[in-house]
Amino acid sequence: MSIFDKKMMELHNAISQKELSVTELVEASFERIGKTEKSVQAFLTLDEEGARNKAKKLDEQVAKGEEMGLLFGLPAAIKDNIVTDRVRTTAGSKILSNYDPIYNASVMDRLGAAEAIMIGKTNMDEFGMGSSTENSGFQKTFNPWNPEYVPGGSSGGSAAAVAAGQAYFALGSDTGGSIRQPAAFCGVVGLKPTYGLVSRFGLVSYASSLDTIGPITKNVEDAAYVLSTIAAHDPYDSTSAEVEVPDYVSALTGDVKGLRVGIPKELIGEGIDADVKAKVLEAIKVLEGMGAIVEEVSLPHTEYAVPTYYILAPSEASSNLARYDGVRYGVRSDNTTNLIEMYKETRSHGFGIEVKHRIMLGTYALSSGYYDAYYKKAQKVRTLIKNDFDQLFAKYDVIIGPTAPTTAFKIGEKTTDPLTMYLNDICTIPVSLAGIPAISVPCGFAGNGMPVGLQIMGKHFDESTILRVAHAYEQQTEHHKARPSL
Repeated sequence: MSIFDKKMMELHNAISQKELSVTELVEASFERIGKTEKSVQAFLTLDEEGARNKAKKLDEQVAKGEEMGLLFGLPAAIKDNIVTDRVRTTAGSKILSNYDPIYNASVMDRLGAAEAIMIGKTNMDEFGMGSSTENSGFQKTFNPWNPEYVPGGSSGGSAAAVAAGQAYFALGSDTGGSIRQPAAFCGVVGLKPTYGLVSRFGLVSYASSLDTIGPITKNVEDAAYVLSTIAAHDPYDSTSAEVEVPDYVSALTGDVKGLRVGIPKELIGEGIDADVKAKVLEAIKVLEGMGAIVEEVSLPHTEYAVPTYYILAPSEASSNLARYDGVRYGVRSDNTTNLIEMYKETRSHGFGIEVKHRIMLGTYALSSGYYDAYYKKAQKVRTLIKNDFDQLFAKYDVIIGPTAPTTAFKIGEKTTDPLTMYLNDICTIPVSLAGIPAISVPCGFAGNGMPVGLQIMGKHFDESTILRVAHAYEQQTEHHKARPSL
């Protein structure tokens, strides 16, 4: 049993009682990375010196009997699009391959205040654009359950690091499903909070109206602890919501009796792999057995979610990525003779092919003569999708379905067919467009031996209920305890 199989509070108690040192925890992380990283390739950067120095400092605090923060001494892996002071932040792109920030993202300040320890930055699809972590500008990441398969994307490095036992928990970012889908593929827990609950200050922007930061953990209780730490209003983020952050851990009662659960027929029917469907239906039976009231419902505009997303997200990306011109951030192309040529050469060589596809798509959708036909219409459809959820949440406490239509696919299987790759996010994109919270928890394994994810969706800012349902389900099953043999 790995030391990281213990629950967060068990480690917290062991440190406070001096049965375990923070230095031992950090060394366990780096030892595990040393044994497994060649097979997984989850990290782009390791901060060994910084992590060891902080571990030593925290051990001195324990020796003095000082108060311990909520995440005291826990090794964390951070997605490489979250800005970290003086630690390289690339967003998986060669155009930022030399970027060493001079400030922290707000979530990093909050993790620091809770005394977590960052051990490194994890691999990702370039600027969050991808569903497999094959679009990184630096390396591919492999699924810890089987290296022939992708870990999902774009937080594939973060999910793989947690599944492989390299870090105790991780942070990812979710734009169209980039926390939930890799969590499902890697057999761990991934939580996308309500848009605005967690500050985006210091998150390298992909699509600003969709981007959220959230935790990836081995169990639901730990996800509640991490969310309690990072959720807060932030004056540095104009989209940060001024809402009271409840005690998410106290919501984990294990009781779902009388809870009303909607199962959208559009997320459990055609296009969903038979093994995935069977495991999700088994999970729903478990909740029914605990007293939840389950009914089939409809999200009638679901079929328009993927095309809507692929108008809106690239449009925002084309605007956000305009700042990478060789002047203000990152690398600059040499051997050019004028400013325009420098712009062109920098962006041509700095961006990967998928990023270029989405910039061109977004620029086209926003261009004069096409704005009303594409971008404006997509915004109207987004409202219809949000209204679908609002109407269901007037009657139901949560909505449940699969996290992804299939289990992890093989590396290279979909790289030449981007439309098929895009459809892999069909179960997660509606949630992102509506801005509501959702969590993916392991619910078994398909015939190919790969994990299946169960997605639980909730009302705006009602993370407590989705965590409560996920935790109750987790207590009745053993799926979250399974570990890959690396």
